[in-house]
Amino acid sequence: MRSKIKGALSRAKYAAVGAAVGAAVGGVVSRNAASTGGALGGLAGATVADVRSNPDGVFAEFRSSSDEADESADAGETIELADE
Repeated sequence: MRSKIKGALSRAKYAAVGAAVGAAVGGVVSRNAASTGGALGGLAGATVADVRSNPDGVFAEFRSSSDEADESADAGETIELADE
């Protein structure tokens, strides 16, 4: 349950940031463009959050090596416990 809430808050955060950036860029053009830019930016932010939350997604190759080291360390601990 906690991971679902964390994922939802992550998507909401990315959507809000995307909407703010889109509205700011669209606001330079006109009021209607600000509204459209906010909507498109929110959609883009939520999409990025969904893609990023998938460990085997499009951005898997861009993840830092420390994330992979943490995962391999956890896997090693699990194997050691299974051997004991």
